[in-house]
Amino acid sequence: MSTRSYLLISHQKELQQFYETNKSVPWLCFDTEFVGEKRFLTRICLIQAVTPHGNYLIDPFELKDLGPFLDLLTDPNICKITHAGDNDYRLFYTHFDVVPRNVFDTQVAAAFAGYKYPVSFKKLVENELRLSLSKGYAVADWEARPFNSQQLSYALDDVLPLYELWQALTEKLKHKDRLHWAAEECARWEDPAFYARDPHQEALSSGLMKALNTREQVFLLRLFAWRRQIASQKDYSKEMVLPSKLIGTIVKSVSSGRDALRQNRRIPEKIVNQYGAEFDRLYRAPATDDERAVLDQVQPEEMENPREEILIEMLNLLVKQKSFENGISPALVIARSTLARLKSDPEAIEEFLGNGWRRQLLGERFVEWLLNFDQLQLDINDGSIELRIMNDADYH
Repeated sequence: MSTRSYLLISHQKELQQFYETNKSVPWLCFDTEFVGEKRFLTRICLIQAVTPHGNYLIDPFELKDLGPFLDLLTDPNICKITHAGDNDYRLFYTHFDVVPRNVFDTQVAAAFAGYKYPVSFKKLVENELRLSLSKGYAVADWEARPFNSQQLSYALDDVLPLYELWQALTEKLKHKDRLHWAAEECARWEDPAFYARDPHQEALSSGLMKALNTREQVFLLRLFAWRRQIASQKDYSKEMVLPSKLIGTIVKSVSSGRDALRQNRRIPEKIVNQYGAEFDRLYRAPATDDERAVLDQVQPEEMENPREEILIEMLNLLVKQKSFENGISPALVIARSTLARLKSDPEAIEEFLGNGWRRQLLGERFVEWLLNFDQLQLDINDGSIELRIMNDADYH
C-alpha cells in the first residue's frame, strides 16, 4: 500500500494544478466523506484521491468550483476506482448533474468473485491484501475545520488500498471469465437514469397508502411533497420539518379540521400551530388530473395467494442455486421482491434482464418461467420437483 504522504488541496489554483498533473493518468481511486444529518442535501466534506502521481485530499469547503475534479470523473480514458461508489456518484449527480464514465467498483466486483454483497471495505482489504485497517476516525466530524492531521491520514485508508484491490479482483474475474459481467454492472452508474428518482416514490411506497380512501391518498401525496419542498427551501432534513412518525396520525385526523389536529395528543401543539392551516388547505383542495394519474400507480391490496408465494419462493431458490454454482452473490442478482414484481410482465422483465449478465446467468428457461408465471405449475412426485408451463408438458 502506498505511503501516507499527501497534498491537501484548499485553493482553486491547487485544484487546477491537480487536474493538469492527472488529466492523462490511466486510473484514479477516490472516496468522499460527507454529512447528511440535519440538512436536505448531503454535504460533501472531503474528497480523497489517489493517482499514479500521488495522494490528494481535496477540501470542497475552500473551493468555489470542483470542475477540474469533475472533469476527471467524466473522462472516459481514466478508470475511476471506488468501493460502494454509487453513493459518491449519486452525490456528484445531485449537486453537479455529473455522470461518471469508465468506472470500476471493488464492492460490485467482489460480488462476482465469491463475496457476499455488499461486502465491507475492511473485510475485502483484509482478505485480498492481508492488511488491517484502522477505523479510528470513522465517525469523525468532517465539517469541523481545521482538520486534524491524524484524521486526514486515516482518511487515506479508504483509498490507498483501492489500486491493489482493483488489480487483485481484475485478475480473479479474468480467471473466472466474469470481468465483463462486473464491467456491465458498474456501467449502470454511467447512465443518468440510474440516479433518477420518482418525486412521489416516498408516498407511493408508504405502507399507509393502500389503507386510505382517495381523498386521504391525495392528501398523503401532497403532504410528502410539501415536506420535501419546505426541507429543500430551509436546507433542513425532512424529519426536522415533520417527523415521519406523525404522518399517519395527521392523515387520519385532518378530515375533521384543524381543531381535531389540535386535540390529538399525539400531534405536538407546535406542529399544529405552525402548519395546521396548511394541512387543512392541502386536504380540502380538489385533486388534479396529475395527482389522479400518480394514484393510478397504487396497486390494490391483494389477497394472499399461497400458490404464488410457493412459486416465487421456488424461483428465488433457483436464483440462489444458480448464484452459488457460479460464485456470485445472489443479493446482486435479483431480490425476491423484484421477482414478484417482474412475474408475467414482459416489459419489466426486458427492462431488468435485457440481454445482460443476469439473463445469461439465469438462462432462457428461467426467463420463460417468469414470462409465463400465471401458467406455471409446480409438481412434486416420487421425490422429484418439476416446474413446467401448463399445456406445455415438454418444457420443464
